[in-house]
Amino acid sequence: MGIGTSIFLIALGAILKFAVTATVSGIELATVGVILMIVGAIGLAVSLMLMARADRGVTRDRVVERDPYV
Repeated sequence: MGIGTSIFLIALGAILKFAVTATVSGIELATVGVILMIVGAIGLAVSLMLMARADRGVTRDRVVERDPYV
């Protein structure tokens, strides 16, 4: 899940939690909103950790031995 998807889930969850007043039989939309916000926050945290980890990269030193008598 990318950063954009995570932010979308957080926004969608917030809309369902705070802005929607409709009722659906058998489903509590506020609870679905909270679940979406939690999943989005976890996805955002994981995405940011993976990006920070990838930015470090791998640095390798290359040692070239040369003949001193050439």
